[in-house]
Amino acid sequence: MTLVVVDGANVVGSRPDGWWRDRAGAAARLRDALVPLAAEGLPDLPPPLEVVLVLEGRARDVEGVDGVRVVAAPGSGDDTIVDVVAAARPRRTVVVTADRGLRERVRGLGAEVVGPRAVRRG
Repeated sequence: MTLVVVDGANVVGSRPDGWWRDRAGAAARLRDALVPLAAEGLPDLPPPLEVVLVLEGRARDVEGVDGVRVVAAPGSGDDTIVDVVAAARPRRTVVVTADRGLRERVRGLGAEVVGPRAVRRG
């Protein structure tokens, strides 16, 4: 089963929809929007998928739900994502982020990378 690791702060921040007024609420909405991915997959990623949402800062208290495991970053979300990717090796892993530095770090560990549009519909 392919692991999909979502950079919560980066994906939430990819759309200027007022997320900064309620970071936890925005993270919870993203989490809920990710639930169907586990069963439906993504283009070029057939289901089932294991979906992990990494959250940091004021959003890190959002809990996981069936279909989406939430990992609360104790510090840097990027460092936590790198740790999740490293622990998953050699499993196929896809990271969802637009962060250039993070993209390079996880590619160095063998992960594939897609941008936020892959999981943000509408």
